[in-house]
Amino acid sequence: MSVSWLHIAIIYFFVLGIVFFAVVPFLLSHLLAPKTKAENLRMPYECGMIPHGSAWVKFGINYYFYALIFLAFDVDVLFLFPVATYYVEAPDLVSFIKLLIFIVILFASVIYFWKKGVFTWPKKIKP
Repeated sequence: MSVSWLHIAIIYFFVLGIVFFAVVPFLLSHLLAPKTKAENLRMPYECGMIPHGSAWVKFGINYYFYALIFLAFDVDVLFLFPVATYYVEAPDLVSFIKLLIFIVILFASVIYFWKKGVFTWPKKIKP
């Protein structure tokens, strides 16, 4: 494989993008941020009011399961948008079968999670 000027340009702009969008803001915030050691700095922020009680409240794991399932199915639906635009110009039946397999796997996972009881909200969460 020969390396052309296009490969070098892509690598150059990739490295430049990482430096300017990741490293430089981190360094600037470290250098320019005020260095205060106030007692209220480490307290949890609750709408400008002084917090009461503990900040270490135990949440049920079901909240996290719902968030992860939402993200998984949201990403799957995002995969369907480019497929839907390509499907209009698809020349054969193979693309339809691939799409059908993807949707069957997606619905099989929904049925699996449903049978496992992930979608049922518990009555009371025990801490």
